[in-house]
Amino acid sequence: MRLQLIALLLATFPALAADFYVSLSGDDQNSGSQASPFASIAKARDAARELATKEDVTVHLADGVYYLPETLVFSPADSGTAEHPITYRATNEGKVVLSGGSQLDLAWETYRDGIYRAKTPAGLSVDQLFINGERRHMARYPNFDPNKTTSAYQGFAADAFSKERAANWKNPEGGYIHAMHVARWGGYHYRITGKKDDGTITYEGGWQNNRQMGMHRDFRMVENIFEELDAPGEWFHDEDEQFLYYYPQEGESVSQLKVEVVRLAQLIEFKGSEESPVKHLTLQGFTFRHAARTFMETKEPLLRSDWTIYRGGAVFLTGTEDVSILDSEFDQVGGNAIFFSNYNRRGLVRGCHLHDLGASGVCFVGDPDAVRDPLFEYAEVNDLSKIDRTPGPKTNNYPSDCTVADCLIAGVGRVERQPAGIQISMAARITLTDLSIYDCARSGINVSEGTWGGHLIDRCDVFDTVLETHDHGSFNSWGRDRYWRRDHAKTSQVAVDTEPNLPLLDAVETTIIRNSRWRCDHGWDIDLDDGSSNYKIYNNLMLAGGLKFREGYHREAFNNILINNGFHPHVWFANSDSRFHGNIATDAPRPVRLGGETWKQDIDRNFYTSEESLARSKSMGCDQNSVSGDPKYLNPSEGDFRVADDSEAIKFGFKNFPMDQFGVKKPSLKKIAQTPTMPTPRSSHSSNPPAPATPLRKYWLGAKLHSISGEDYSAFGTAKEDGGIELREVPANSPAAKAGLQKRDLIMSVSGTKVINEDGLFAALVASQINGDTSIKVIVIRDQKPVELSIKRNLNLAAEYTGQVSKLERKPVASNFQVSSSHPTQNAPLKSLTDGNITTGYGPMFPNGQGNACYRMDLGSVQSVKAINTWSNAATAPRANQHFTVYGSNASTDPKFDLSKFTPIGTVDTRSLGNQALQATSLSKADGQPLGSFRWILWQVSPINPAGENTSFQELSVELIK
Repeated sequence: MRLQLIALLLATFPALAADFYVSLSGDDQNSGSQASPFASIAKARDAARELATKEDVTVHLADGVYYLPETLVFSPADSGTAEHPITYRATNEGKVVLSGGSQLDLAWETYRDGIYRAKTPAGLSVDQLFINGERRHMARYPNFDPNKTTSAYQGFAADAFSKERAANWKNPEGGYIHAMHVARWGGYHYRITGKKDDGTITYEGGWQNNRQMGMHRDFRMVENIFEELDAPGEWFHDEDEQFLYYYPQEGESVSQLKVEVVRLAQLIEFKGSEESPVKHLTLQGFTFRHAARTFMETKEPLLRSDWTIYRGGAVFLTGTEDVSILDSEFDQVGGNAIFFSNYNRRGLVRGCHLHDLGASGVCFVGDPDAVRDPLFEYAEVNDLSKIDRTPGPKTNNYPSDCTVADCLIAGVGRVERQPAGIQISMAARITLTDLSIYDCARSGINVSEGTWGGHLIDRCDVFDTVLETHDHGSFNSWGRDRYWRRDHAKTSQVAVDTEPNLPLLDAVETTIIRNSRWRCDHGWDIDLDDGSSNYKIYNNLMLAGGLKFREGYHREAFNNILINNGFHPHVWFANSDSRFHGNIATDAPRPVRLGGETWKQDIDRNFYTSEESLARSKSMGCDQNSVSGDPKYLNPSEGDFRVADDSEAIKFGFKNFPMDQFGVKKPSLKKIAQTPTMPTPRSSHSSNPPAPATPLRKYWLGAKLHSISGEDYSAFGTAKEDGGIELREVPANSPAAKAGLQKRDLIMSVSGTKVINEDGLFAALVASQINGDTSIKVIVIRDQKPVELSIKRNLNLAAEYTGQVSKLERKPVASNFQVSSSHPTQNAPLKSLTDGNITTGYGPMFPNGQGNACYRMDLGSVQSVKAINTWSNAATAPRANQHFTVYGSNASTDPKFDLSKFTPIGTVDTRSLGNQALQATSLSKADGQPLGSFRWILWQVSPINPAGENTSFQELSVELIK
């Protein structure tokens, strides 16, 4: 009876609800009913405000383009409640356009060279031009090429604003310079202010990147220059003369063009606060278009990340609770699409299509004043003895418990080059689920720092990212939190050893990345950079770039599949509680700048598809309990990388996870969403794996050298094209250490010559030797800062080049020292290396392709060595160049060819001097002191050209001090 009574009462008193209607054919003097609609959304908002919190209110908008005269603002007075929400809804999804622009009615006339022009209204300023609904490009140099998807700005030129180029510009003021960061960590933008009498362009700007290192020397573009109007689809607006110039695309008739220009940067703003929020309000089914570019307002730095940001977007929210943006399209907006700033709780973005965005898709950015001990520029540091030890934020002024779900985000960063599909900074518990994100100039998802974690990334499909930039990932994070310093080995590591909880002061909750698919062909699939802490990563399919951990604590990656790549441990903290285990990987770990042994035991119990990779990993001390085999992927060409039930990976503990749940689910969006290209899995599994190849070890000043490659440059904060030579080992008493060089220094130049790799270093050293320099200026990168050193020459490399033996100043002398080789030689016998004769034959030469083979000379007893001399000739091919590292040993027992029992003396590399008929080299101490006391001298040689040809050695000689 009681239930019947309640039902009767509900039927008698239905829920209160009100509906208002808006139409382009309406009038704000109308009642707002369906038969008598309003003309403006602002009027409907004011009417809805009268009923807010008292009834459910729905505002219905009829189809059409609504050109907003000003930003539409929702205040706390426009709030609903959980019982009585407020909804603004398009009658037909996607058919209602909210525009921040206006349509122009123009009378076109022919100008010249295919260009038309039309008079524009007085006072009109044009930042973006839309023709028939599509954004067109300002007149620019170089011209836009849509096929150059991974080329900076889809067209760049080093002379973009050179004096020579600018000589053709009458008045470039108001033009823009766009340039990539020197290390391609995003970009810069500048407004041209004029031209000097000498033709030099003047400009202002460059604040759009938080790593101020200057613009790239090549990747530059200029726009909004009248004289560069020379390609179909380009335009220029002359504000002084009030003319719009346009070069129509093929097939366009100027009499039929719909011309729209942009006025507003923000279309909708929710303007509340923590104390008085905008609540329970929903926008549904709209298309947002014609929001202005904001790149010159991108100035605010984000806590030591690489970013600066503009707090704004087509829809801007601050001080909200339970506000939703549903089933909407953000079409070619000039800056950020949606921006949750400071206090926001339980915000929801669902079922939306965001595409061709000037900057980022959805941003969640809190208040720096909510952060304890915040720092803003990368080089700034905290005194770790004085930082606040209180975990978490100081205030509630940040986004939290918000969700972006079931959305398609594509074409991110059409204007700015430091954007993300989703950007998170100073926020907590942001959920990202069922997202397809691709075609991004930089990251798909970016987490700028650890404040305050707790994010969930689930069932996402993120690919085709880092298209124009470098050193980044489809997922990227930084952890430059209050505990982190860039001189981490000396400070952060020591502090955390004493207080293990320091890394969790800001990253207070675990961020989870799971059940997602990633592909980055220009960086890492998942990149946990600079101190990123408190992550759990599992059930992810990584298709190209692998996984990187740099520094940081409390990270675990398990049950992931890494196709054609592997794990990249960079600059690992000791006792970091970070593990890589239970994964299927193709390649062995690729460590960069790691010290100690603790990191090796953190990489174990993985399944490798390549026995060679497993062997290589074990040789480094990792994966001692791992196995290899054929994973038996079910259907990799179709993206199904589950493994068969009888796969050895299953037996080893791997668990399959769904391969059909990545990305957007909404039918209308899934229908148009792209998916990543599937790679063909690379596998070298065999029953007899080859031994891992050992590259020629090279030494300078007693320091072991290593050329960085691929993505290794990330660990040093340098650009890929700048290269560099890492000092992998610097013994305490070595000449390198005495000269001030340190382990993990990165050599960038020698005596003003840029060195890209080891070959370049030795070419510079040989050139310096020829010049007779007694000291050399060396610039190294240390803790991501340049350091200049002046280093006295330690070794002399005397070298002779001649076509005739008779002209040699240093001639070989026969000796009775015995020579042996690590591998078989051909042509002449080994004893010919000490017979005192130089012939026109090949000598006892190693076969083509034979790398790291060794000649060894036995001096009979420990001797004081003055110089080590080597002769070679071209024979019948260019084989005179020398490329070897020489070692000495005074071991009490025969060391054979075990390099661990030898001391490196130095490396000789004469390949930079070109082909010579005859070469003679002599290695000695610059100060005339002995090279050392040795019984055995060993030459480890390496092929001298890409064809794998080895040097034609003629004579080996050791000068002794009697």
